[in-house]
Amino acid sequence: MPAHNSPQAGGGGPRLSVGMEKMIGTLIKALRVYQWSKNLLVFAALVFAQKFLIPDQVLKSLLAFVAFCAASSAMYLLNDVMDIESDRVHPEKRTRPVASGALSIRAAIGAMLVLLALSLGISGTLGLPFLLIVCFYLGLTTFYTLELKKIVIVDVLAVAIGFVVRAIAGAIALDVTFSNWLVVCTLFLALFLGISKRRHEIHCLNDDATSHREVLGHYTVPYLDAINTIVAGAALITYTIYTCSPEVAGHLGTDKLYLTLPFVVYGLFRYMYLVHHNLDGGDPSSTLIKDRPLAITVILWGLACVGLIYWKRMW
Repeated sequence: MPAHNSPQAGGGGPRLSVGMEKMIGTLIKALRVYQWSKNLLVFAALVFAQKFLIPDQVLKSLLAFVAFCAASSAMYLLNDVMDIESDRVHPEKRTRPVASGALSIRAAIGAMLVLLALSLGISGTLGLPFLLIVCFYLGLTTFYTLELKKIVIVDVLAVAIGFVVRAIAGAIALDVTFSNWLVVCTLFLALFLGISKRRHEIHCLNDDATSHREVLGHYTVPYLDAINTIVAGAALITYTIYTCSPEVAGHLGTDKLYLTLPFVVYGLFRYMYLVHHNLDGGDPSSTLIKDRPLAITVILWGLACVGLIYWKRMW
């Protein structure tokens, strides 16, 4: 056989077939890897409980992150299978692998089961409490897919609680106490993102909104704008209280965490600007990746928090 026809010609190793490469790419798209940014919340406890410089604690947080990435991707696949018909009438979601037919329902369910096994297996190594909270997350997300997303207001609350669960799970993995104020702030921030998503869906779908998501018929843009203003204000106030709390200052060893407030204010206002002027906000993870000022703000906020909390230890 001529050398140029050999699969290893040119010194390279064996290559995957074009069909296999396409299938892997399709599966990665279905897993919504870019959405894993939401699971970074599990690292909050690592930073704010001052465990960032302890290798075994870092490893536990990484395992918790992987467990939630596997769990969330499994739930995305479940959601895509359950919502296949409504997704096909959505201008953006119809391109998803399951809705477009690029990934079969059978393959999606198979991948979901593998991911669930991976998530629960890793969770078990982090202890029973962590395993239980991951099971709670899976149950909440499944119930949301089947029923909660049809109930006005409860739908966005359920999504927000999913964010809070991630933050609390990070603390459970490390066996540390998570600040009540930070939990409440996470809840309000998640509500802000969820309400913004509902607003985007109404604008994007117009008269077809209810055919995609029945609950959208109960929302109006003015109503969502009103409650989102309240929620954004509550998020800002609770974060301010958290950073200025004497108890938190004593625990963290610094009373300067309030210096991160400008990043939070700008981040909230920037996101509201994108929602109102660019009709963005339909996918928070995508918005964070696409909008450079917002992404830079989040990175600077994280660096500022680490610097203020750990500067004495590092120097």
